[in-house]
Amino acid sequence: MKKIFAVLLALVFAVLPLTCAFAAGDADIEALRGTKLYVYNWGEYISDGEDDAIDVNAEFEKKYGIKVIYDTYDNNEVMYSKLKSGGVSYDVVIPSDYMIERMIAEDMLEKIDYKNIPNFKYIPEKYRHLSFDPANEYSVPYTVSYVGLIYNTKMVKEAPTSWTALWDTDYENQILMFNNPRDAFAIAQSILGMDYNMESEVAWRTAAALLKEQKSVNPVYVNDEVFLKMESGEAALAPYYAGDYFLMKENNEDLAFVYPKEGVNYFVDAACILKGSKNKRAAELYINFLNEPDIALANAEYISYGSPNEAVYTNPDYELYQNEVLYPEEGAFKTQLFRNLSPESLALMSTLWDDVKNYIPSGNSYSALFFGGEDNTPGADAEKMTAETVKYGIYIGIFLLLCIAFLIFRFARKKYRESV
Repeated sequence: MKKIFAVLLALVFAVLPLTCAFAAGDADIEALRGTKLYVYNWGEYISDGEDDAIDVNAEFEKKYGIKVIYDTYDNNEVMYSKLKSGGVSYDVVIPSDYMIERMIAEDMLEKIDYKNIPNFKYIPEKYRHLSFDPANEYSVPYTVSYVGLIYNTKMVKEAPTSWTALWDTDYENQILMFNNPRDAFAIAQSILGMDYNMESEVAWRTAAALLKEQKSVNPVYVNDEVFLKMESGEAALAPYYAGDYFLMKENNEDLAFVYPKEGVNYFVDAACILKGSKNKRAAELYINFLNEPDIALANAEYISYGSPNEAVYTNPDYELYQNEVLYPEEGAFKTQLFRNLSPESLALMSTLWDDVKNYIPSGNSYSALFFGGEDNTPGADAEKMTAETVKYGIYIGIFLLLCIAFLIFRFARKKYRESV
């Protein structure tokens, strides 16, 4: 009898701490009811209840009584600039790999308490300890995908195999291009066989020169505008994210997708908590909620990006189960992951991107109307534009001086007549 009592007593003392821990955890969560959680995410990047799908934010609010204040951004650079400018305060943000690495380096993120993310168990080893967060302290993967080339089969003569299709003069005024420097430069770097994370100034300038040459086909720089332009048949070619191709194809069956032979960017977007979050525990609760199998599945099917959640991509009922575009065979094509660049390279990239965006090829410039002539040698446009701009400036200056002289003459003649 004493032995039985001793065993029972031991069991009570063993279970009691766990019971108290669960009770404390529940009480901790219950205390969050009535609070607010500020989330900053990409546009069209969460299941919102459309077409009878799960409304993720609404379900989170319903389950935990925490109000979600949700804002969106177009790209990593816009998000970063807004956060750096101050005046905004968010709890959860979902940047891409290289931006996470940068934000860690600049002390912009809080370390996550993974004890509060039990659903992290659904993230397999191949998506852990990645280069941007090697110790797995700041992020939980949300999506994984690739950049590829979307084209309209009715407008493009042959299925493209290379990024150089975006420079093809046959499709002048029908080509779209990324309106952010990192993705745009990566395409030029792929063509040139360069490392996306290079630190050589000469290499960056060479890539910028190639992007300037693309201006001869008059590309339109887009972010989310790519959807309308490709779906409506307004554009023939566009580089964009693989997941978004599926959304576009739903509205235009003429669209097709290819991974160019030169290689592509492989990327991971992950949920993070911003430094100084006023509701960190709720932020961890939200990130854990995003990885509930049914929630992660709803997001994966709505966004159409690859999921790093094993409970999703191994699920035969998943709409995109074993899809070859989202989950290609490993090694099927060359991939590179973006890394955070040095401050010097970031500044150079920003400057060169401004140069690219503001650049006017000589054949399209006003000076060409006066001086004519074209030189299609790579890099020639930049030199020619400089000479013609100076010459054009001189002519304008002379013209303005003649106008001023004429006005002075007329004024003097008028005064002379009045005095006679």
